[in-house]
Amino acid sequence: MTLEQLNAHSREDFVRVVEPVFEHSPWIAEAASLKRPFANMEELHRALCQIVANAGEEKQLALICAHPDLVGRAALAGTLTPESTREQASAGLGALTPEEIAAFQKSNAAYREKFGFPFVICARLNKKEAILQGFRVHLSHSRAQEIETALEEIFKNARLRLQDTITETVRCK
Repeated sequence: MTLEQLNAHSREDFVRVVEPVFEHSPWIAEAASLKRPFANMEELHRALCQIVANAGEEKQLALICAHPDLVGRAALAGTLTPESTREQASAGLGALTPEEIAAFQKSNAAYREKFGFPFVICARLNKKEAILQGFRVHLSHSRAQEIETALEEIFKNARLRLQDTITETVRCK
């Protein structure tokens, strides 16, 4: 789908297309639908991220909490969103040994215990070893640092998901 087509969609269709960019958080796409038209994908991404940045901590935490644990119950049960399933698989998280699964579950539990929300990382830009190392590094951070970092990682995911959804048209001058 081109951005031009997306801009022309009804509000409901725009939300339906853009909603998966942010995990289980249609409020972001709903707010962005009111800011159309977007000149390019970068402008759309910037608007989406600005909506999150201006939403306040309560909504930001709800967005972070909408993300599944890496190799968590949803992943093991096969109930992740299609986007999360692809992203976790691309990081090598779809075929782990029992020991690796246990390491992820232990890391998830420690992270949730300390911060009260799931560890979020752009899985498509990482592999399982880097993600496990990331848990160790991030556990030394403050809660405020981790909220900021989680949002940065969500924004990376959003950019990649937008690129999967929207094709930019190149016009000759």
